[in-house]
Amino acid sequence: MPKLFYAPGVCSLSPHIALRVAGLPFTLEKVDLGTKITETGADYKAINPKGYVPALQLDDGTLLTEGAAIVLWVASQAPEGKLVPALGSPGYFKVLEWLTFIGTELHKGLSPLFNQAVTGESKAALSDRVKLRLTTADALVGNGPFVTGSTYTVADGYLFTVLGWLPKLGLDLAQWPNLARFRETVGKLPDVIEAQKAEGLLK
Repeated sequence: MPKLFYAPGVCSLSPHIALRVAGLPFTLEKVDLGTKITETGADYKAINPKGYVPALQLDDGTLLTEGAAIVLWVASQAPEGKLVPALGSPGYFKVLEWLTFIGTELHKGLSPLFNQAVTGESKAALSDRVKLRLTTADALVGNGPFVTGSTYTVADGYLFTVLGWLPKLGLDLAQWPNLARFRETVGKLPDVIEAQKAEGLLK
């Protein structure tokens, strides 16, 4: 069965959630991102030369990397779950639009703020930029309850994951009430709870 290489609470939580929502069988293998050694003692760089998570190893040995690609693969394996609308439909491209926005503007906008070497004016400028993007996301989500309206998609798991980093960066999600409401809603979904428990993020 597919194996997801992950580290607790980072961007690999998004495909982890997707796998559970889709109801697909899979196994987990934790990666120490500092040493690049997995919990079974394997050299993660030999498995995934990129060295970061997520990575999904398929039954035939194929390795998929990059969160957006993995969640779209997951959705394709469980079309009845409607984790993405039909390929080629306007709804499909709205989900792809959200995955791209979250990945390039929010995920990559927040990541440098974890770097201890980024300080002073540089950190303030990066923080201001990502706050603008969060304000945009807040307006786009609106009353939701999900990013594209009333139906849960793989984009929701990704946004939920990224928003979970804000407290660690000293950013109060309450500044963006629609996003706060969104994260509370998604956080109550059973598969989202189980994914977090499996990663040791919840008891």
